[in-house]
Amino acid sequence: MARFVIYGIHAIHALLHKYPDRVVQIWRDDKRKDARLTELEAKARQLDLAFSSCDARKLHDLTGSDHHQGVAAEVRSVPIQDEQDLMPFVQQLEHAAMLLLLDGIQDPHNLGACLRSADAAGVDAVILPKDRACPVNATAYKVASGAAGLIPVFRITNLARVIQRLQAEGVWMVGAAAEGSRSLYEARLDGPLGLVLGGEGRGLRRLTRERCDDVVRIPMHGFVSSLNVSVAAGVCLFEARRQRKASV
Repeated sequence: MARFVIYGIHAIHALLHKYPDRVVQIWRDDKRKDARLTELEAKARQLDLAFSSCDARKLHDLTGSDHHQGVAAEVRSVPIQDEQDLMPFVQQLEHAAMLLLLDGIQDPHNLGACLRSADAAGVDAVILPKDRACPVNATAYKVASGAAGLIPVFRITNLARVIQRLQAEGVWMVGAAAEGSRSLYEARLDGPLGLVLGGEGRGLRRLTRERCDDVVRIPMHGFVSSLNVSVAAGVCLFEARRQRKASV
């Protein structure tokens, strides 16, 4: 199982809350005085996690950055799963599912940015096709800033079939495309949801689009007619998150 280093107080606090079993080791700058770091250390020790003090140079060497905020953690990545694991995963969720399906992204930079947005928006899982799509490689990991190793990712053979199976589980499937019949802001996104975005250039494939329950567009107010897929993913995901918060 691959290991990687994440850093920053917020990122590691979220890690301890959601994935404490993934933590191998935590390091803290022994010269840095910060109540949030002290609280984080207490939480880590409560969880009986390996915790060490070090100097700022050690943290820089571990993270390759001076923006570590005095803390870093070595983490075991979540293994990429197969289609057979997807339905049991969705069925065991204790809340309305929020899924991101990416239909053929070719650029690992875009994939990494989508994974980062998915993690920030609280997406339960990202679903990718096995064919005609880039792998979750080192570039995607770097751009995702750790999210690629923590958010569950499923690689599936047939995206249209998986959409139908998710619909059978009560997940409302919403595609995003420039030719969408209505605005994103008119759509209901607060229940069990799968957001489907297409790859660079061609967008959603015809069969994928036809399988969706709804197809929406992001209103554009300038001269450009569309957004980069990772930006579009962020816009759609955070509108869904806003609606979910409003419905609680």
